[in-house]
Amino acid sequence: MDAEERYRLVARNAEEIVTKEELEALLATKDSPRAYIGFEPSGLVHLGWALVASKIKDLVDADFEVLVFFADWHAYVNDKLGGDIDRIRLCARYMVDAFESLGVPRDRVNYLLASKIMDNTEYWGTLMKVGKVTTLSRIRRAMTIMGRKEDDADLDSSKFLYPLMQVTDIFRLDIDLAYAGMDQRRAHMLAREAAEKLNWKVPVALHTPLLPGLKGFNRMDPLANKMSKSDPDSGILIHDTPEDIGRKISKAFCPPEAEGNPVLSIARLIIFPRNPVFVIERPEKFGGRLEFNSYEELEETYLAGNLHPMDLKSGVAKALSDILAPSREYFEDHPENFIEMKKSLGLI
Repeated sequence: MDAEERYRLVARNAEEIVTKEELEALLATKDSPRAYIGFEPSGLVHLGWALVASKIKDLVDADFEVLVFFADWHAYVNDKLGGDIDRIRLCARYMVDAFESLGVPRDRVNYLLASKIMDNTEYWGTLMKVGKVTTLSRIRRAMTIMGRKEDDADLDSSKFLYPLMQVTDIFRLDIDLAYAGMDQRRAHMLAREAAEKLNWKVPVALHTPLLPGLKGFNRMDPLANKMSKSDPDSGILIHDTPEDIGRKISKAFCPPEAEGNPVLSIARLIIFPRNPVFVIERPEKFGGRLEFNSYEELEETYLAGNLHPMDLKSGVAKALSDILAPSREYFEDHPENFIEMKKSLGLI
């Protein structure tokens, strides 16, 4: 595969690449660059991870060495799962299962707990060097990477360590390309700024869109808009039953426009990248079967008022149920970590 084809795979469905020129140079000069994405183990896995899994597979196919990094101590700092490090590490094991259920090949991706690289002086020495070239106000502005507001840093002093830890991870892992959703952009920009000041390797940053929550767009609180593990009704879980998917989608916010419409966003970001044709079945008296060969065609039909919101929801729910069938089947066959995770959350 030539560099141009590798670039196409990496850039496919990306919202931002910082910078495109640096990515082109990386692919032209390195046969197997190192890419990473970091996660806080913090709850059950939602549909947004299907977007991430697709991009991880793109990176693998583009000959990247991909590392999925489970930030256990970061989740502890961020008060996830009650700050119980054992529950956090259980969640990491369940998340490995989640990725495999979504088609990420376990034998072609490396998984690593943050605690495995944090127990040495080199890690903390790197963190100190990053801290020396980063102002406190800059760290405070990056607090949104934790899913928090800037003022939340005042809850306890460990919160100020979090952005420095995330940046340090990138350097200690010798990462060429840092990948995440757009909500992690500030961490990646912080890493690039620190690298330039310290004359270290500057990582390319790759960002994909965030899948919005089903409850709709909140202009006053952008952090509340994305699909969330902490609010099960805000999104679809990857192992939801067809009935659960149908129930959640039927209650989803679905305005007569594309902006802030989570149902159309699911069609654009999840369904069409996997299905060349999107089918909506309707009774003949309501217009009969509809087939769409592109997202643009679907959006145009919906915005023109020629597709009822409930018909759109019905079609999206059916397509999602089919897309997530392999995940449901995987967890039926490999239930151990999923069951323990649900027990730890008090769900069973």
